[in-house]
Amino acid sequence: MDDTVGSLAAQRVAIVGLGLMGGSLALALKGRVTSLLAVDPDPEVRTLAVQQRVVERITADTDGIIHQADIIILATPVGTILKQVQLLGEQARTASQSGSPLEAGRIILLDLGSTKQAVVEAMQSLPQAIDPIGGHPICGKETSGLKHAEAGLFIGATFAFTALERTSKRARTLANSLAAAVGATPVWIDAASHDRRVAFTSHLPYLLANALAGIIPQGAAQFIGPGYRSTSRLASASPTVMLDILLTNRERVLEALHICQQQLAVIESALAAGDFTSLASLLEAGAQKHQSSINKP
Repeated sequence: MDDTVGSLAAQRVAIVGLGLMGGSLALALKGRVTSLLAVDPDPEVRTLAVQQRVVERITADTDGIIHQADIIILATPVGTILKQVQLLGEQARTASQSGSPLEAGRIILLDLGSTKQAVVEAMQSLPQAIDPIGGHPICGKETSGLKHAEAGLFIGATFAFTALERTSKRARTLANSLAAAVGATPVWIDAASHDRRVAFTSHLPYLLANALAGIIPQGAAQFIGPGYRSTSRLASASPTVMLDILLTNRERVLEALHICQQQLAVIESALAAGDFTSLASLLEAGAQKHQSSINKP
């Protein structure tokens, strides 16, 4: 397929996985694309999606989806995404062998996984009928599931995209259009850089929140206030989802943990020595870096 750019409004979109991210994306894309199809194996999710008219159609599996969609979006945990990339590749090859070949680059495949290196590597071996691109909207909540989905989830968020060498201009343009349609800002980045950065901004914070929740002393519950609630909030995230993320970004998360442990050791040393001048400097530096980091342009 050539790189002639079609508008997002002309695309048939299929979202695989109607959890928080997939459901929110479906709600945000309603009325902005030609048709909206979803795939989810959970019958309760499918029932809720029909009742709330989240999408026009929903099925239990991806059979036939390659003939029904121009853009397929994988909104499942990373471990599942890796399996689905392989499955869709097999389905595209089977279609060609059965006399229903797909035009090269006809299907754009985008994922929403929180790590990119493993997913992009898996996408490399997809047949030419599929035009792959890695994606990760930097947003979410500690709650999960379609019942918590909201159309405004992506507004103001960064939508990271990782292009492969084979990714077409058409796929890049439609990815930018999709981000804009849901109110996000597209940012293009290589997979390794993405995974290192989110190790510090997302995966390490989850582990710290989980560790903080795990060491709360008995009888302290009645003394919990806003500080503890905000600091430990991420501990409620799905352990199954987070385990996938940690396993596919293990080396970078270990690096982030090591650097964090070094910083905590410096703080501990200053506190133990009663060196409040050094401690004050450390705390001030952290406060300033926090402000400069969150006040992004």
